[in-house]
Amino acid sequence: MTRFAVWAPSAGTAEAEVDGVRHAMHHAGRPGWWEAAVDTSADSDYAFVLDSGAPLPDPRSPWQPHGVHGPSRLVDHAAFPWSDEGWRGLPLPGAVLYELHVGTFTSEGTFAAAVGRLDHLVDLGVDCVEVMPVAAFPGRHGWGYDGVALWAVHEPYGGPIGFKQFVDACHARNIGVVLDVVYNHLGPSGNYLDQFGPYFTRRHTTPWGTAVNLADAGSDEVRRFIVDNAVMWLRDYHVDGLRLDAVHALVD
Repeated sequence: MTRFAVWAPSAGTAEAEVDGVRHAMHHAGRPGWWEAAVDTSADSDYAFVLDSGAPLPDPRSPWQPHGVHGPSRLVDHAAFPWSDEGWRGLPLPGAVLYELHVGTFTSEGTFAAAVGRLDHLVDLGVDCVEVMPVAAFPGRHGWGYDGVALWAVHEPYGGPIGFKQFVDACHARNIGVVLDVVYNHLGPSGNYLDQFGPYFTRRHTTPWGTAVNLADAGSDEVRRFIVDNAVMWLRDYHVDGLRLDAVHALVD
């Protein structure tokens, strides 16, 4: 049994569509939240339907195997066989950092191919890689700063399992991993957050449009969305730190 939950404070009805079957959701304990308990398989695809509209990917989707416009998929993070139990991190002062863009670090543009070049970074004396954003974005190629599914690893790079294997391989070579995360805006294609709730506000603007809502009604849930996302990368993907992009555009 899997518990599905989504914050959609303005919706009159909500459904969880799991493997093509819709299940009515009910108000949860927290204001604006809907939930449903559904029997699922380990690799079930799902989406949320608000007010009988079109199915939408989960704002907290852990995996978008069919791209950012497709359904979300469940991930059992506890099932991954980590081998970095002995890794204790490294001090940042004096460390040699290497900024790494997965899409161009190798000709293949994948985590698996990047693992094959980690020994080269060891030979260079690199202590830590700062991985440019890996949150799912539309298409195959991009710098990652137009991510729209902030909880899902970009599938063409190798998806959630590929990123975990990459981090595990880094730690096996005593290389730390800092992940670049973008909370100040989302890309224009595949951004469904505003259909769920007040994730954005017109009170402030940024170079990319309306600002992320950290000041108006509903901002407590948006703040929780960001904090929970940061914790997810540290807990479920074992990254050692986060680099926050353009924090000046986060008006709180």
